[in-house]
Amino acid sequence: MPAFAPISPDALTELVAGRAADLPGFAIVAVDGADAADPVSFAHKVAAHLRAHGRPAEVVSLHDYVRPASVRLEYDRDDEFTYRTGWFDYPALTREVIDALHEHGRWLPALWNETTDRSARARIRTAPAGLVVLIAGPMLLGRGLSVDLSVALRMSEAAVRRRTAPENGFTVTAAVEHARSHPQEPDLLVAWDHPDRPAVRLSPADRR
Repeated sequence: MPAFAPISPDALTELVAGRAADLPGFAIVAVDGADAADPVSFAHKVAAHLRAHGRPAEVVSLHDYVRPASVRLEYDRDDEFTYRTGWFDYPALTREVIDALHEHGRWLPALWNETTDRSARARIRTAPAGLVVLIAGPMLLGRGLSVDLSVALRMSEAAVRRRTAPENGFTVTAAVEHARSHPQEPDLLVAWDHPDRPAVRLSPADRR
């Protein structure tokens, strides 16, 4: 069983920001977590900490890289298989953010507006030197994304269900199945059932 140590939310933000700040050049950080874990808000806190300490940082929400409704709702609005395999446009995320940043020093902050089901009409941005882009959202791990640092805000299934509206229960089923079928350990694993009282997994050296 992995060993965890309690950590304050502020200290966790500092820990992740510190690890990100140590990355050279342009860097991609994945913040993986169910919507109930609110990974986007946490990513924004890390980005703010980085900027306050002189490292440029931006956040991309995975929900700004959804596929059009004609694709993601083709079978049923609450189809867990579609949510797991066809809802989010991971190839576009790779092309427009990860590869674009690493190879060309530019990135697209949003592709598709999930609410209006139209193009986000975002403009490609030129990255300042040393930019850190934090990509936040569900089911990021196990996708083969070329990220420089991965953080998982891990919640138990029961905790996610308590914080998820009943009509969105299919998203919980999808996340559980994805984690089962695509196991991948993050660089930083955070126990997040209680976001005001998180705990971080200790490295083997820390356990001695």
